[in-house]
Amino acid sequence: MTMGVDPRDLGDEDLLRELRHLHETRSETFFHGSDDALERHTSRTQELEGEYLARYPDRQVDPERLREGARQRSA
Repeated sequence: MTMGVDPRDLGDEDLLRELRHLHETRSETFFHGSDDALERHTSRTQELEGEYLARYPDRQVDPERLREGARQRSA
């Protein structure tokens, strides 16, 4: 069940804003939110991230975030 605006109905800018806000508030919710708040935060994040990945399946990936990049940093 979606609470709030269905992610498919959000424009690109709104989707990005909502994702950024959820990522900014994750730690506070994780450490201090109720079980219900954490569950809702997690499910909403999954909804929005799923929509983002559906729209941008070929999103830019930073080579430093890949295993090969990690190996190069540790060498």
